[in-house]
Amino acid sequence: MEITAIVKEHYPNISRIYKEGIETGHATFETTVPEWEDWDKSKLKHSRLAAIVDDTVVGWAALSPVSNRCVYEGVAEVSIYISNMHKGKGIGTALISKLIDDSEANGIWTLQSGMFPENEATVALHQRFDFRLVGYREKIGKLGNTWRDTIIMERRSKTIGIN
Repeated sequence: MEITAIVKEHYPNISRIYKEGIETGHATFETTVPEWEDWDKSKLKHSRLAAIVDDTVVGWAALSPVSNRCVYEGVAEVSIYISNMHKGKGIGTALISKLIDDSEANGIWTLQSGMFPENEATVALHQRFDFRLVGYREKIGKLGNTWRDTIIMERRSKTIGIN
């Protein structure tokens, strides 16, 4: 496996993996995959990673700003998705490890991630990398006709920002 920076040419596989996540009903409130231009605008320009096996993207991770206010420029939200066929193979672990390194190299001191509590694999992955539960949002949004809860997990850098 190789982990590399995401480029536009990776997006067909990234969108396919994102669609798989949407179809689980436990990965995101989104119901459609954005076009490249919208996805690209919504993510920070750094810390965009693709996991590649046999010349195919099998997982990806990227950061989004949590706010456009300057006081939050060191805080970013994590997105991480793994192809259904490649789950349980350590790809998420490799991606989040590299994402943490890249984020800190780019001045990010806090990573946060919102997730459905039913997404146990994602919760466990974040816990392995010192993300801690900081919030529970009851019936915060509707997915289809169902109100869903989310949890918010956060990781503070041990090397930059407030230690």
